[in-house]
Amino acid sequence: MPVTMPDDRPEAPYLELLVRGAPAEAYERPVLRARADKAPADRLAALERAKLLALRVRGELEGRRRREAELSALYETAHDLAGLRDLDAVLQAIVQRARSLLGTEVAYLTLNDPTAGDTYMRVTDGSVSARFQQLRLGMGEGLGGLVAQTARPYVTESYFHDPRFQHTHTIDAGVRDEGLVAILGVPLLLGSGVIGVLFAADRRARVFEREQTALLGSFAAHAAVAIDTAHLLAETRTALAELEAANEIIRDRSRVIERASEVHDRLTELVLRGGGVHDVADAVAEVLSGSVEFLEVDEAPAAAVDRSRADGHAVRDGEEDWVAAVSAGGELLGALVLRGHPRLDPMDQRTLERAAMVTSLLQLARRSAGEAEQRVRGELLDDLLDTPDREPRLLRERAARLRADLDTPHVVLAAGIEAPDTGTPAAGPGAAHGSGPGGAHGSGPGGAHGSGPGGAHGSGPGGAHGSGPGGISGSRSGGAYGGGSGGAPAEDAEGRRRLWSAASHLAVTRHGLAATRDGGTVLLLPLADGDTADALARRTARQLGTAVHAAVTVGASAPVPAPAARPGEVAAGYAEARRCLAALRVLGRAGEGAAAEDFGFLGLLLAGTREGAPDGTGVQDFVTRTVGAVIDYDERRGTELIRTLDAYFAGGMSPARTKDALHVHVNTVAQRLERVGRLLGPDWQSPARSLEIQLALRLHRLASAVGY
Repeated sequence: MPVTMPDDRPEAPYLELLVRGAPAEAYERPVLRARADKAPADRLAALERAKLLALRVRGELEGRRRREAELSALYETAHDLAGLRDLDAVLQAIVQRARSLLGTEVAYLTLNDPTAGDTYMRVTDGSVSARFQQLRLGMGEGLGGLVAQTARPYVTESYFHDPRFQHTHTIDAGVRDEGLVAILGVPLLLGSGVIGVLFAADRRARVFEREQTALLGSFAAHAAVAIDTAHLLAETRTALAELEAANEIIRDRSRVIERASEVHDRLTELVLRGGGVHDVADAVAEVLSGSVEFLEVDEAPAAAVDRSRADGHAVRDGEEDWVAAVSAGGELLGALVLRGHPRLDPMDQRTLERAAMVTSLLQLARRSAGEAEQRVRGELLDDLLDTPDREPRLLRERAARLRADLDTPHVVLAAGIEAPDTGTPAAGPGAAHGSGPGGAHGSGPGGAHGSGPGGAHGSGPGGAHGSGPGGISGSRSGGAYGGGSGGAPAEDAEGRRRLWSAASHLAVTRHGLAATRDGGTVLLLPLADGDTADALARRTARQLGTAVHAAVTVGASAPVPAPAARPGEVAAGYAEARRCLAALRVLGRAGEGAAAEDFGFLGLLLAGTREGAPDGTGVQDFVTRTVGAVIDYDERRGTELIRTLDAYFAGGMSPARTKDALHVHVNTVAQRLERVGRLLGPDWQSPARSLEIQLALRLHRLASAVGY
């Protein structure tokens, strides 16, 4: 219904135009009419302002309508692709949709040919040139080669004047014959590999906007999944056809026919109802009247499996066992082992082989489903960490599809697997568990649990978890786990893979998220009522450690109340969790789990702040206020006053023990301490001041260790 407002309001005519959806040129008429009526200047100015506001509102409405139309088209495309089963029809639909979505004159799709080592034109829409439709491109040639090589979208407003990619006579002749000028290409990605390129092109110069590139990229992602699905369906049809052929052979035999039919029916039923490999083994065992089990690759008899793979048949292993390799695409997935059969009828042997084939399909299906869910969970967590301005509604919808609720409190956990020798570092003055001065758990002065004045749990004035000249848990040169300069424990590729697999499984069972990041694994897990971040970290460290059969260290953030509503806090929580992880390793607590709240006053350093100030500001102010003059003096003069103070307090404030620790003359120690007194004041050795100075020294060292 029309909006009625007093005619003297300047916005009244523009509201009418907005309601009617009038074209942009109609917004000039009220101003022109007012000028014709010789309206006063203030009336004209008000109309101009109202016009500009109305045009802005109109532009915003049009943009929203356009985005709604694009999303609707993308969802319709995904729905159409999901219903397609023929690969040619899938590819034709992809190209037609691409051309329709971007409104271009031509769209086409190229696919990689691994056998020939090049790329060929598979489907075109809107093309009129036979030469163009038959193009084959070498890897790395043309705009498509650049897209495939970099796995990134590229756009050119004028193909023939763009020097960024490799021009060849064959490609340029085909493009010229088609008359193309502006081209946009986006990669079709499966995992980290490029399987083809989707193009949209015009026969005139044109600028493709970023929104159009993103839209085509989203469509290409759907297309890649559809292509992969079509290939999997084709492989499944082939496997089922082979099973039918086996059934035809089996029907020629009476007793064996019935058994093979029963096997086929039962295996098919298992596949349809989602049975697993052990269900297949049980079914075959019942039909063949023996014991059948599925063995993983590392459990199967290697020699028999190799012969089975080479022959393509089940082979005898020993006197009474038969082995059928379970493989797909050249990859060994395990083996089916039939026990207790000295002789095996050829048709029964074929039955065991078919069971192995079905087992391979089930293994591939389970792997594909698991990898897809892991990938989706990882992508959602990556978006929370990298793009804090995501629309909360979209985050909630994506999480709901993974059975995760991002409107409840969650905790960010950073996990790292430890090397086998992490718990027994080398001894020496800087070892985390050594006995020299400064060892985190040593017995000398400054040990974390020792009786010297620097021990955190000893009887002297307060260190955190060890002190001595080596700092809070390392050597004099700062090593956390050895006598040298120290660093994080080694995490080999296999260990990281096992940790990622265990973390992904934990995320699924806990309705959370997991991703690989910064050489380790990050999880976002829900926090149950009555639970704490610290308890969750300890429990997660135990669970992951049990799963990977190695020590796993887990640092946790403070709870994030609602990640969907406040995604920016997830990134801040990840930074806090990584600091806790680093601190656990520095303090000799590798293999444990903890949150900042578990570190006492050190939690101030680890937790930082979520109110916008830089992390560690308060701690740094305290360090600067207490020993900043000594730190500045060392930096300006290249002296070792800070190191001397560490050794002095670690030695029970004894100049004699200090000179032994530093390997200098006692007069040198006296001169340095005199300089410290001039910098810090005459009362720096009083009990209250010395406690503050020792605390500042430890915070200064730990701040450096965790990255402040």
